[in-house]
Amino acid sequence: QVQLVESGGGLVQPGGSLRLSCAAAGSIFSINAMGWNRQAPGKQRELVAAITRAGSTKYADSVKGRFTISRDNAKNTVYLQMNSLKPEDTAVYYCNAWRGPVVVTTGDYWGQGTQVTVSS
Repeated sequence: QVQLVESGGGLVQPGGSLRLSCAAAGSIFSINAMGWNRQAPGKQRELVAAITRAGSTKYADSVKGRFTISRDNAKNTVYLQMNSLKPEDTAVYYCNAWRGPVVVTTGDYWGQGTQVTVSS
C-alpha cells in the first residue's frame, strides 16, 4: 500500500504562483510514476502532470509552459510548480501514483486533495 500526503494549496491572485508537494510513504518500490490530477466543480477529472521514476514528464495542454513537475526520488516527493495561474486552474488537486508504465487520468493510489483557488 502507498500513502500520499499533499500540501501547498491555497488562494492566489490571477498571474500568481503556488507550489504543491506530495510525499509518498509505504510500498514506494511499486511506484513508477507520480503526479497530479484535478477536479473543478461540474467538470471531469483532468490529468494535470505526471513524472516517471526515470524523469519522463507528461502535461495537460492547458498547463504546458506554466506548470512544471519535478521529483526528488531520495525524498519520495513530487512537486508541482504552478506559475501564471488562471481562474480556470481553480480545482481540488489530487496527488496520484501509478504502478504501471501507462499514466492515465487516475492512478492506483491518490491523496486526500488540496484546494487551489485562483481569484482576485
